[in-house]
Amino acid sequence: MESVFSGVVVRATGSWYEVLAGGGRLRCRIRGRLRLKGVRSTSPVVVGDRVSCESDANGDHAIVAVEPRRNYVIRRASNLSKESHIIAANVDQALLMVTLRHPETPPEFVDRFLVTCEAYKVPATILLSKSDLQDSGELAAFRAVYEGAGYPVLTVSAATGEGMEAVGELLRGRTTLVSGNSGVGKSTLVGTIDPTLDIRTGELSESHGKGRHTTTFSTMYPLAGGGAVIDTPGIKGFGLIDIGEGELWHYFPEMMRTGRDCRFYNCTHTHEPGCAVTEAVMRGEIAPMRYESYLKMLDDDDKYRK
Repeated sequence: MESVFSGVVVRATGSWYEVLAGGGRLRCRIRGRLRLKGVRSTSPVVVGDRVSCESDANGDHAIVAVEPRRNYVIRRASNLSKESHIIAANVDQALLMVTLRHPETPPEFVDRFLVTCEAYKVPATILLSKSDLQDSGELAAFRAVYEGAGYPVLTVSAATGEGMEAVGELLRGRTTLVSGNSGVGKSTLVGTIDPTLDIRTGELSESHGKGRHTTTFSTMYPLAGGGAVIDTPGIKGFGLIDIGEGELWHYFPEMMRTGRDCRFYNCTHTHEPGCAVTEAVMRGEIAPMRYESYLKMLDDDDKYRK
């Protein structure tokens, strides 16, 4: 006889899923029919999902349904792919960890991640990581750009302890996705905030100065002070999905504040006369690097919409 229970997915390996239910963790598979509902995703079940499960007489457990997600962070699975990869679901906020050196996080990656958070209603904070290894002038310039856009930016270092208390306050009582490129120190940061957690960390590759993947599978960790963090494998690229070119600018907060003053209601902010956005860029009120990211997204992602 089968029994039914519900819980939250706290670890996803692609084959097995750990579900937190009734105070314990159960190892579950997913029913095949979950994969056959026309969802073009590499991840039909993700960390943070609230799921319904069944146990059979042999003590095996299966996920049979996923409750509607209140939000999620999603990216295109690969170049020219029509599949999506949902990184995590049902989160209160996202912390995007960025390093300007050792290794360098491409600005395009930062902006694509932030656009996706805006589109799917996930509040985002930027953590400028490894501040002890960064150039102070570059840190100040980065902060000016993204604080000007409207994002909180915290400078942090697990090595010196800078910003750790502020990050701990941000995490308390919330479910938080921690994301970024490989090597930016995600696992180290989480382990520093809560030393009771067993999170594997690694060093940069000496030959390439790039990060190694130290987190193999996405995992949700409960925090001693309340709340939980979702630690994810390092992400190399971040393709947008299901964002039309006419709505892309809506997910740049600084453009949204300015775009309402454009001469034309359907302004694309690329070439039109009387465009308040391009005028703001020329005056320095919108950072040129952010505007250039917008143009590049329009150009690069056009081929995905055909």
